[in-house]
Parts: sequence; C-alpha cells; structure tokens
Amino acid sequence: MANSHPPSDFRVNRVKLMRVVLVLVCLILICYVERHSRKYSTALAVMCPPCSCDCSSEPSLSLPLDFINSSFADCGKDDPEINKEMKKDIVALLTEELSLHENVTNDSLQRTKALIMSAKRTSSHYQKEAEKCNTGVETCEEARERAEVKLRKERKLTALWMNRAHQFGWKDETNDFL
Repeated sequence: MANSHPPSDFRVNRVKLMRVVLVLVCLILICYVERHSRKYSTALAVMCPPCSCDCSSEPSLSLPLDFINSSFADCGKDDPEINKEMKKDIVALLTEELSLHENVTNDSLQRTKALIMSAKRTSSHYQKEAEKCNTGVETCEEARERAEVKLRKERKLTALWMNRAHQFGWKDETNDFL
C-alpha cells in the first residue's frame, strides 16, 4: 500500500490547514488595518492646525438653541463655509431644511404625476386596442352567422337538386351532399 493514511485523515488535515491559513490571513489584515489607522491619525495630527475653539465639554442639551449657536461663534472662523453656517440662526436652518424637504416633495410629486399620466396614456391605448378587438370579434361573429345561413341554404338547394337528379334516374353511390 503506497498510501498509509486513510482518506478521512487527509480531509481532516486539509480542514486544519485551511483554518490555520484563515487565522493567519485575519491576523495579517488586523495588523495592516491597525498600522494604517495609526499612520493616518498621526498624519491628520500633523496636517490639521489646532482648533482655537472655546467650546465647553459640558452637555449643552439643557441650554436654549439660540445660546448654543452663539456660544460656538468663534469655532470655524477661518473656514468661510463653516463661518457662514455658524452665523445662521436656528430659524434660518429650519427654514432651509423645510425648503429642501419641500423641493424633494415637489420633485417626487412631479415624478408621480408623470407616471400617472403615462399610465393613463397606456391604459387609454390598451382600451382602444380592446375596443378594436371587440369590434373585430363582433364583425367575425356576424360574418360567421351569415355564412352559416348561406351554408344551410346551399345544402337545401343541393338536396333539392339531388332529389331532382334522382327522380330523373341518376344513381349516386356516395350521397356526400346530404
């Protein structure tokens, strides 16, 4: 016997090997993420100038909203966008947010109206097609009824001529027309 290990031992060893490889990959990823997060945080500390804000660490939720806006007035003085936003009072911010919600609602309403109009046009088109189909079915039904009446008349006429032909001595073996 060339292979001294049963097949089940090979599977067990293979599973163990996969687990070890998986653990090693996880450890390498953790080390990589940790190293880059430290490098990134030190790079940010070097790039960003220290903030000159006089912000208290006390919870400010119990203070009125107008006081909160005025207490952080010196934060972001150097950045024009932050400075512009910080100068807005709470009413202006809420008004701006409401106008944004109104714009979103109006856009949604316009899309909904457009979809409704499209659905109405499609419905109207299918309704016209259904009416055409119904008209065609009625026309076909009327034509079928007329054809049945003509066929009955033709069979009566054929039977009459067959009877006359038999009266004059004609002998028919098959009698297909009756």
